[in-house]
Amino acid sequence: MTRPITLLLGVHAHQPVGNFPEVIEDAHQRCYKPFLETLHAYPDFRFSAHFSGWLLDWLRERHPADMELLATMVRRGQVELFSSGDTEPVLAAIPHRDRVGQLQTLNDKLADWTGVRPSGAWLTERVWESAVVTALAETGIRYVTVDDYHFFCTGKSADELDGFFSTEEDGTRLDLFPISEALRYRLPFSPAHEVIAYLEQLAEQGQSAAIYFDDIEKFGIWPETYDWVYNRGWLKALIEGVLVSPMIRTATYADFHARHATRGVVYLPTTSYSEMNEWTLPMPAAGTYSALLASEKAAGRGDRHRPFLRGGIWRNFLTRYPEANWMHKRMQGLSARLAALPAAPPELTEALYRAQANDAYWHGLFGGLYLPHLRRAVWNNLVALEAGLDKLQAREETSAEDLDLDGHPELFTHSPSLQIVLRDDGLGAAHELLSYPLGHNFGDSLRRYHEHYHDKIAGGASREHLGEGIASAHDIVRFKHPIDAEDIIPDKQPRALFVDILDAAPITDYRTTAPDKLAFARPGISKQFIVAGNELRVVWQLKGLAGHRFSTRLDLSMPSCDGFLGRYVLADGSIPCGFGQELALATVSWLKLEDGILGGQLALQVSLAADIKCRPHQTVSQSEAGFEKIMQSAELQLHWVIPDDDCCLQLQLNIEPQPS
Repeated sequence: MTRPITLLLGVHAHQPVGNFPEVIEDAHQRCYKPFLETLHAYPDFRFSAHFSGWLLDWLRERHPADMELLATMVRRGQVELFSSGDTEPVLAAIPHRDRVGQLQTLNDKLADWTGVRPSGAWLTERVWESAVVTALAETGIRYVTVDDYHFFCTGKSADELDGFFSTEEDGTRLDLFPISEALRYRLPFSPAHEVIAYLEQLAEQGQSAAIYFDDIEKFGIWPETYDWVYNRGWLKALIEGVLVSPMIRTATYADFHARHATRGVVYLPTTSYSEMNEWTLPMPAAGTYSALLASEKAAGRGDRHRPFLRGGIWRNFLTRYPEANWMHKRMQGLSARLAALPAAPPELTEALYRAQANDAYWHGLFGGLYLPHLRRAVWNNLVALEAGLDKLQAREETSAEDLDLDGHPELFTHSPSLQIVLRDDGLGAAHELLSYPLGHNFGDSLRRYHEHYHDKIAGGASREHLGEGIASAHDIVRFKHPIDAEDIIPDKQPRALFVDILDAAPITDYRTTAPDKLAFARPGISKQFIVAGNELRVVWQLKGLAGHRFSTRLDLSMPSCDGFLGRYVLADGSIPCGFGQELALATVSWLKLEDGILGGQLALQVSLAADIKCRPHQTVSQSEAGFEKIMQSAELQLHWVIPDDDCCLQLQLNIEPQPS
């Protein structure tokens, strides 16, 4: 007689820290709410769920009745809640002390809410490094879920992966459940009856468990899924089909873990799911890797050879994108400062944890790093943390350190209101400009990169048809905005502040002459940055360059981007346009940028009238809804013809809240 297979169904719910409230609300109405209401009506269908702590707080505050459905299901034993880092960090990318703190925060939150302390944890983006074992075990976590791909990389075969295995780090044990990729690609995209037939087939083959844990957003938010899952009844059909099948039973991971023994010891390599391993690679390596996978698949060797063609690891994102690396290293530095305090104020710990949320540090199918509001949320919290630390423990006004490990020291100088960070890399430019009162980094832009998926743009919109089912977002090519070839030309230089150009050639040979005074020089030009209060002044001394054309470029991160609350204001008070439009001004000495979302303004004044050209800097990225252009910063270029051979130029920025 065939023994029933145990379906271990888990769903993971997460929204990035700093996401737009209307986006989270839409996710709740189209996904979280109908999913919970549907499952609540079937108390015999057991499953597991993970809600990131930040999202859980948001939902419990705004939709307490809906979230009480989840708590009720926990108390009646229908649902097991998984833990993780409270703000959904990649645990491997943060210090051990913060791993423990993040996990303990959500553990306590779940226990206080439901009365049940979690035993399992969702591993963010299934990023596995053995270093995370000790923090997980230290906080009472006994098991986590990772992809079956992780196990294939050790030589395991699919028919071995119907239970959990054990690993250890320095003698500390943790158990590992392998998530089935075959199920991940079936739920919810294949018809319910086909999923049930597949599970029954596994039971006939003698498999003990079918292990699934994936994003709940696929059950209502991904394209076409709301209609498919709820209006057309896919979820109810799956639940009812499973419950009436004599060959399938459901359980929580906790129940299965308690009833079964480990399948043995395993040591997993540092990896994530296979798509992530491709996303982490830069061009042209990503193109080479993708072509290799495609050729192996075409030759019928894809599944057999894929575990040995691993691509990159998650930390490659910090190598690919200096902007992500800078945020990460700033976060690490502030974490160390906080840990050195005798007692960490809770509000500063909360700011640190929110700055560790994973989404803004990487980019794959979803916007992530490319979305300015997600990076801004990280910087808002980093700025608040640094300001709070400075109040408790003053630091030197000027310092130098190669914080991002790129071989070029960064020069920091700050007042109580502003901080500027320069890099001694030849550009003599600012890569960070913080306003502490506004909680904002005006240097938070993103350059254009050549992304692997840009090669799909020439092919136009398409989708892969799946018979009776629907297409996964992985298989769809759509366009939210018209995109031209020039929109994806990569930048040769960082998007920074005060990048200088002489006679149309970027200046790349600045060298520091007095680091403590933030001074740079190259033949014919010396340059100094001065911070005082809420004012930043840049002074150029130009020698022997009469008649030459000199320019400086600023990429200013403005939260309103191309929205209606961001605008340029001229000296006479007139408003020519918003940040999303191009603007050309001749021989002006003053310009103001007002940003309603920021609640602040930036006034620019020069000692010698300049021609100023303003335009939006945009990047092209992919999301589940298609290719889109995203405004990263307002690009301002100031141009002068140098009037004489001994010329002093001064540019002054005043940054302050907008008058009420």
